[in-house]
Amino acid sequence: METIFSSKIFTVVKKYMTGRSGASLERHVILHPGAVVILPILPDGRIVLIRQHRIAVDADLIELPAGTREPAEEPIVTARRELIEETGYIAGLLTPVFQFFASPGFVREEMHLFKAEKLIAGPTAMEDGEKIESLIVDLPQAVEMIRSVEIRDAKTMIGLLWHYQQTVMNRTAVQ
Repeated sequence: METIFSSKIFTVVKKYMTGRSGASLERHVILHPGAVVILPILPDGRIVLIRQHRIAVDADLIELPAGTREPAEEPIVTARRELIEETGYIAGLLTPVFQFFASPGFVREEMHLFKAEKLIAGPTAMEDGEKIESLIVDLPQAVEMIRSVEIRDAKTMIGLLWHYQQTVMNRTAVQ
């Protein structure tokens, strides 16, 4: 494995794999320390989303709060920090849900989804390059935002649709 480029957040490496023909095939992979995505649920069931500009796609996106892990940082520590940083909320209860790969075709970034409950409001602690606006929506509105393509961020879709499924399944089990 050969390092092609290294930055504060990720490293690009050259790797080789053997093709079906037996030939050695060159591939470039982005190594990433991993990230968290947080599903903040207010006591009344509404969800805290954020709107922020993403320079890579040159657009404002509506997302769940999320952030990159520091080297060797436990995901739950990242989740607590990022929730406060981006929304100002402190989670009284932070529950790990599952992990998933964001784009495994060329990026080694594992995302950890957390459900944040018993939220306590406070000030945000945004980083210098962040301009973030909070949006509070109920679950049906969030799902409609996915259907209408107002939400285009995959990690947000995953978190919201997981929550929607859990909510619908719980209602069905009670009936």
